[in-house]
Formats: sequence, C-alpha cells, structure tokens
Amino acid sequence: MTATQKDMANAIRALSMDAVQAANSGHPGMPMGMADVASVLFSKFLKFDPKAPDWADRDRFVLSAGHGSMLLYSLLYLTGYKGWTLDDLKAFRQLGAKTAGHPEYGHAPGIESTTGPLGQGLAMAVGMAFAERMLEARYGAELVDHTTYVIAGDGCLMEGVSHEAAGLAARQNLRKLIVLWDDNDITIDGATEIATCEDTCARFEAYGWSVRRVDGHDPAAIEAAIAAENKTDKPSLIACKTIIGFGSPNKQGTSGVHGAPLGDAEIALAREALGWPHAPFEIPGDVFEAWRAIGGNGDAAHKSWQSRLAQSGKAQQFTSEIAGDLPGDFDALVDGIKTSFVEQPKKIATRITSKMTLDHLVAAMPTMVGGSADLTGSNGTLANDMALVTPDNANGNYIEYGVREFGMAAAMNGFALHGGFIPYGGTFLVFADYMRPAIRLSALMQTRVIYVMTHDSIGLGEDGPTHQPVETLASLRAMPNCLVFRPADGVETAECWALALMAKSAPSIMSLTRQGLAPVRTAHTSENLCGKGAYVLRQTDGPRDVTLIATGSEVEIAIAAADALAKDGVQAAVVSAPCFELFADQSASYQASVLGEAPRIGIEAGVRQGWGLLLGDNSDFVGMDGFGASAPAPELYAHFGITAEAMVAAAKKLLGGQ
Repeated sequence: MTATQKDMANAIRALSMDAVQAANSGHPGMPMGMADVASVLFSKFLKFDPKAPDWADRDRFVLSAGHGSMLLYSLLYLTGYKGWTLDDLKAFRQLGAKTAGHPEYGHAPGIESTTGPLGQGLAMAVGMAFAERMLEARYGAELVDHTTYVIAGDGCLMEGVSHEAAGLAARQNLRKLIVLWDDNDITIDGATEIATCEDTCARFEAYGWSVRRVDGHDPAAIEAAIAAENKTDKPSLIACKTIIGFGSPNKQGTSGVHGAPLGDAEIALAREALGWPHAPFEIPGDVFEAWRAIGGNGDAAHKSWQSRLAQSGKAQQFTSEIAGDLPGDFDALVDGIKTSFVEQPKKIATRITSKMTLDHLVAAMPTMVGGSADLTGSNGTLANDMALVTPDNANGNYIEYGVREFGMAAAMNGFALHGGFIPYGGTFLVFADYMRPAIRLSALMQTRVIYVMTHDSIGLGEDGPTHQPVETLASLRAMPNCLVFRPADGVETAECWALALMAKSAPSIMSLTRQGLAPVRTAHTSENLCGKGAYVLRQTDGPRDVTLIATGSEVEIAIAAADALAKDGVQAAVVSAPCFELFADQSASYQASVLGEAPRIGIEAGVRQGWGLLLGDNSDFVGMDGFGASAPAPELYAHFGITAEAMVAAAKKLLGGQ
C-alpha cells in the first residue's frame, strides 16, 4: 500500500502527541495543526540531504514557533537525518536528550537555529536569506541557489521583532524567503482576538511582501501556494488557516491543546479520528518508507552540486569562507595594525581606532559583513572601500539596517548560522537592551557575532542619562558565553578585534568610547596581551602597595593616579582589564600574578556589579552608583568623582591614611 500525504502528516501528529504525553510536558497543538503544511514542504519542495546536514546549498528550514519542536524532531527522524533514532523522540524534554523542549542549535543535525523566543526565528531567517542572496552574487547560482522557509505562529507575528525583520526583508528584496504562517487564531490565553485585531496579511502586503491565503489542511492547495511563491520576486507570506491540535476531538481549536499533553483518553480518541490505529511511537512500514524515500531525494542534487563545486575552481575558497576561517596571515595583519598605532600615537576615541582597525581587517577578509542601526558615522562601522548591499546589488559587504537594533542583531545571528560571513553591527551601548534577546541567543547558540557598541559611558556627554549606559556593561558581563571587550586605546582595540574574530563559538561586545583617549600601550609587542583578559600594564619598581585596575577610558585615569601616588611614595601597579570573561578563564597562578596581594582599587564609569573576581575583599571601587546627567564629558567625570584624585584618596584610605 502506498502512503498518502494524509498518512505522512498523521505520522507527524502521532509522534508529536505521543512524545508530549511520554514527557508529560510540551506543545502538541502546533505540530498537529501544521503537520499537513510541513509534510507538503518536506516532501515536495525542501532541498536537503539528511546524510549531509551541513550541505552549504541546502534549503534552510527555521521553526520560528519553536514550542512546536516535536514537528521538527519528527521530520528529522522520519527523513533519516544521521544520528536520529526513535529513542530520541521517546526521550523528548529529558536531560541530555537531543530533543530539548525547544530546538537548540548544535544539539543534533538538522536543527538550523535555536528558537522558542517568539519572532526571533523569523528574524534569523531574514539573515539567512540575506546571506544566500549575497553569496549567490559572489559565486553564482550554480553554487548558491537555495530558499529559506519559516514556520511562524501568531505569537511570532505579534512580536515587535517581526516588524523589524519583515520591513528589512522587503527593503532588501529577499525573494527566497517564504514564511508559512500557522494562522490558527489561538494563543495561550485564548483566541487571538482578545489581544489583536490587525489584518496581518494586509500588514505584510504594506511592507511589500507577496501574500496569499490557503487552507492549511488541503495538501494540494498548500503545494500550489508554495509553488507559486517560489516564482515571485518578493519575500512571501503564506497564511495557512489551520486548526490547532487538528485531530483531537475535544481539544482541537482551543488554547487547551497549545501547551499541555492531550492525555491518554484524548489521544485514543485522536487516533480514532485520524484513522491511525497504531501503537504509541509506531510508524507503519509504508509510511516510514515513504518518508525515508523523501529523505533520499536530495542525494542526487547534492552530488550534482559537489561536482559543480569541484569544477568551479573555487572549491577551496568557498569551503573556507563557509567554514568562517581566518586568513593565513591573520596574526601578521593584526601585528601590523598594532604597530601602526604605536608608531603614530594619537589621542583618539576607541570607536575611531575600531574603524581604523576595520579598514585593514575588512580589506583582507571578504567574509566580514558590517552594518549599523542607523548610526554608521557614529559607530565607525563603515570601513574604507566597503560597498552597500542594496535591493539591486547584493555584491556588497555593508548593510544599512535602519533603526532596527533587535532585527539587526537577530539577522546577524542568521548570517552566522548560515555560514559564509562573519557579521558585525553597530549601535550605541545603551541600546544593547533593545538587542538583548538576540545577543542571548548568540551566546546560547555559540555564534560568532560581533556587536560594535559605542558611546559606552557618561563619557558621551551631553546626550545625557537616557544614552549613558551605566549598568549595561555589568548586565552583559552577566551573560554566559559572551565576551565583553572594553579596550583602552588603539593597540588594545586591534587586539580585542582579533580576539573577537578568533572566538568562533561566542559572540563579542566591543564597548567603545565617544571621547578621545590617550595611548596607553606605547611599546610594541607581538603578544596579544588582551588575550588573557587582564594584564599588568605598568609594574612597580619594588613591592606593590596597591593595585589599580581599570578598563577602557578609565585606564588613563588609573595611570594618572599611579603617577600621583608615586609622588607620595606609594607603589601602585596598573592593571588593564579589557575582558573579564577571558581573565576568568586563566589559571589561578596567572590571576594571582596580575592582581597581587596588595589592596585593589577598580575604576570604571559604570556600576560595580561584576567586579568581584578582580577586586576581592580588601578593595574599593570608583564608579557610578546611579544614572548620569547631561553635560560635557569632563564635567561629568569630575561631578561623579571618576577621577585620579578619587583613586588616590581610595588608595590612601585602604593603606590606613598613608
């Protein structure tokens, strides 16, 4: 007997409700409602090879409605992705299982991105579609020609980031992006009408998307809709009218089926209603074979692509760029940048030294793609000779994201996940709060995304406390697997950029000043001193009396304090600490050699939280304990007591009034 499209969709429904029931936890409603759409997509359109899940020219499938993870897990098992077994589905939501409650990138083959925070999957998919378009412009359709498909729910499209992402996709004409909207009119709290009355299709048409509606339980109509949208010259939204929990006689179409097991009795009734008389986790042979045959359909396309790549003369370059490799002369490149800063010392803001560093890096690394959330000039993110990516020309390397901080950050995650590019993007540090959910996913997914965040303290001056990020550094340092760099001058800026680019499994924050800073690294060394997170910038002639620890713009203040203390006979070492996270990774002996045994004073134009490792018990801190104010930067530093005089006074107090 030949399996029908209905049988194949019901396999997804059955596995989903069985796994959720076994876990006594999960979301059966969306997988049951979107099973017809997903089965048509995977069987008729999606280009993939389960034996080679990282094939560069595969179509991308992003489950933005990540709570419906059993839909994805069922498909990965059924189509034969390597390493997936039925036992993985039976272990749904259990410790150490591939089948986490929400899809987690890196846990298993076939999971393109971590999703669950609604809307971010759609926004990351925009970045993936962006990357495809730009790579196609560089390598041609013979090597790069794939589509990014998204399943998004009502919640995804309510989230504000969906607006940012959709507007960006339309502006850049990302025609190989197709969003399948699970239009089921249900949220956790009840019908969507309790919270929204917008016409979502009209909204996307207003952006400039191609939009059509379809019965989400009619396979022929679904197939026709996807086929039509694959021929458009715009990003596409297909509103799939579905019934959440389809097949559950007593719970379908209600919020009760969204996020709770159906229960054994209701599952039995659902099996009867669906015509699925099989035991839990049992897939009949004809259905299983049909799904595995679909999994094998991509083999020929993959082999043909491999042949084209081999004959292109670009295989080595393409493979290296997809992998995100750094150039072979990277160390020499960075060393040359550092040398130039030492040989031409200037008082200059680190946002400018960052731009100067980028001028060299971008010229040598075509994989770097930059951008800014409408602050290009202020952030210094547009390096010399960079070309804008426009709707008519994708052969560039700089993106004008507009005032879309969250959308920019999520799109950069998509770039990093797709491969072929190392994304960086700029805004003011205080606006990290607009981007935080995407930064958190960068850290969780271990993606190399570089956030260029300038105007990083009260040193930005007159714009005042709304723009002065006194607490932001501490909050970012609290995030696991996120490197926060705060360089003190040009040399440190170059070193921090090098470290960010070498960190393939973590995002980086470049915290940069608006105000000019005097050089503190005046002698060249090839060693990347910032690589250990903190180091002794100025050692004492004899035993230390006190250790002064500073970051970024406050390092020059610590040096001035050390000079003042020396006049009073106090031996003060100065430690620059551009990256707390890297310092925490060093050996206890190295940490002790840097911090010493003398009393310690930290200084930073921010709050004290997060300084515990560096300061210890016998210590003091010079910084902010409240919000800033509007005034020229020098007046603010004096007003809030972030001065060399304050450090001197703190040191003498710790030393007993010496």
